[in-house]
Amino acid sequence: MNQPTTDKDQSLNQAIGFLRSNRPLRAEEVCRNYLNDNPGCTEHLRLLSHALMKQDRLSEAEEKLRFAVSLSPKYPQLYEDLGSVFAMQSRFDEAIPQFQEAIKLQPSLPLAHKKLGHALAALGRGKEADEQYQTYIESNPNRQAVIEAADLLNDEKVEEAISILKELLKRSPNDVNAMRYLARAYRQSEKNLQDAEALLRSAVQQAPDFTPGWFDLASLLMREKIMEAITAYKKVIELDPKNAAAWGGLGSAYGLAMYPDESAKAYAKSIELNPDVPNVLLGHGHALKTLGHQDEALDAYRNAIINKPDFGEAYWSMANLKIFEFKDSEADSMLNQLEDVNLPENEEIHFRFALGKAFEDKKDYSKAWHYYHTGNQKQRTTVEHFPVEMEMRYNLVKEVFNQEFLKDRSNSGHDCPDPILIIGLPRSGSTLVEQILASHSQVEGTSELPILGNIAESIGQHRTDGIRYPKAVLELRDKDLHAYGKQYIDEAQRHRITDKPFFTDKLPNNFPLVGLLSLILPNAKVINARRHPLDSCLGGYKQLFSRGQNFTYDMLDLAHYYQQYDSMIKHWHKVLPGKILDVHYEETVEDLDSQVRRILDFCRLPFEQSCIDFHQTDRAVKTASSEQVRQPIYKGALGTWRHYEEFLGLWKEQLGEIIDELPNVSKHAGL
Repeated sequence: MNQPTTDKDQSLNQAIGFLRSNRPLRAEEVCRNYLNDNPGCTEHLRLLSHALMKQDRLSEAEEKLRFAVSLSPKYPQLYEDLGSVFAMQSRFDEAIPQFQEAIKLQPSLPLAHKKLGHALAALGRGKEADEQYQTYIESNPNRQAVIEAADLLNDEKVEEAISILKELLKRSPNDVNAMRYLARAYRQSEKNLQDAEALLRSAVQQAPDFTPGWFDLASLLMREKIMEAITAYKKVIELDPKNAAAWGGLGSAYGLAMYPDESAKAYAKSIELNPDVPNVLLGHGHALKTLGHQDEALDAYRNAIINKPDFGEAYWSMANLKIFEFKDSEADSMLNQLEDVNLPENEEIHFRFALGKAFEDKKDYSKAWHYYHTGNQKQRTTVEHFPVEMEMRYNLVKEVFNQEFLKDRSNSGHDCPDPILIIGLPRSGSTLVEQILASHSQVEGTSELPILGNIAESIGQHRTDGIRYPKAVLELRDKDLHAYGKQYIDEAQRHRITDKPFFTDKLPNNFPLVGLLSLILPNAKVINARRHPLDSCLGGYKQLFSRGQNFTYDMLDLAHYYQQYDSMIKHWHKVLPGKILDVHYEETVEDLDSQVRRILDFCRLPFEQSCIDFHQTDRAVKTASSEQVRQPIYKGALGTWRHYEEFLGLWKEQLGEIIDELPNVSKHAGL
């Protein structure tokens, strides 16, 4: 006896709901329960095959569809689904007749034409594939308009594409493909990014299983909303578990969010699905490097190069392991790549920095300097840095955060003592200080946290009178300062995985923000990692940073920046006496025990031998020095500048007075 139609409809709707929410096992259960009493229900057999396909049980899905076809040989969607099962297994020669039969029974099936086009293209039957694609496009005027706009975007005719898509959305405001491509157009033009985000959010709200919309939203959120990007990439993967690009995007997002373990896992899954994507292999290498798995990182970088021989960034990533040395064949390959007149400038720059490292390891310092110097010269033309504006900004900071103001507001802020900030310049020993502290049982090492800078940037951001940070700080109330301190602690919590009482924040560029820190978190500790100015500048000049640090690509800019840094630190010592502990890299290397005790005393921490044995600490380190701090203390980097002394006359002239003030152990390092 047949069940009432309402029972069938209820069962179908339930199964469809489970499929849309990516719960194929539940959908399978619903279908099988109904089929137990109604084994000839074609609709349930079809939905059961969909549930099986989502679980990658393709042979079972094929079996159910063949049975359904035998029951209902005039049901076109069954042939379309059977063709899809074959295509998913790359059995395109078997898929084609199934799609053709579906179209024969119902010529208006748009996706069948598209799928048939894919199968024909896979077998090299391009002309026939184009005909099917054209039929698919012409079956829907809106689709035709979206594709026209997409072609315009490919030709960089962005405004024309925007016009077409806006007109389409006036006619069909719920067309999610039009929303998606309009968002792409806004991104391509680097404007209306908030509108782009709104369009994509609206699209996935209207169509929760719109995988391309979720993917584009995740990609857009990578700019400033990393945690939300992670959520969006996870949604893509929920809808399409075999989406290699989504796994790669998730790996990148986890890396930026400073979750290297999760990053490595996501990249590994992407590579399992598609092993030949150079950027994914590169990202996997970065995650493995952060985790201290150098050999595996090298394998990833070398695999990236196999797939893209002119991948200069992969060569530089190997060089950036610091304790690694290139094979002669790898150095020869880089030199050969530089001979290619069609080599993209970005790749050329990476090759030059990598060759600098290669020749430095051979102790051919003249050639090393040539490649470092020419690499910097080329990189400087691609970035912006305005020394005069920076100096004016720093002078304003010193003017605002004067001794009187800081004294008057010294009792404001959040009294949490947890943070230990490590400041300075890049390549000046800050990672060593961090590793020493992170080896203590009471201290958690986090990473380079952008939180303090983000807070500074937000102060006065929405004032209508144009007053911004630092002047806007003058009008903050005590409760505002306390709230900013609490905001810092709350946001830092996301980067913490233990309940240790203290944590490090090692962002060298925080040195101009010590005044703000002292107001919002008066009990936070600050350690200034210093190094001989010539070694510090040289270390920066030899480093191609993934982003930021634009002052490092010109010798005069570097000298000027060091002068401003030195002036700012002296200002803080004057207006906040005792707030900052200066730790000279050379003194730490020459007398590790004394400097470790000094650092721990400043942080009011008991001595622990593990801080001396810092290289044995197993933790993720996401900086250029990640491999060096996993080695015992070594003196090989002291006075490195002496190898390049003939090229450093400008720095010696500009920084001579600062060098004269150094402790003797720093001045004489390397002799």
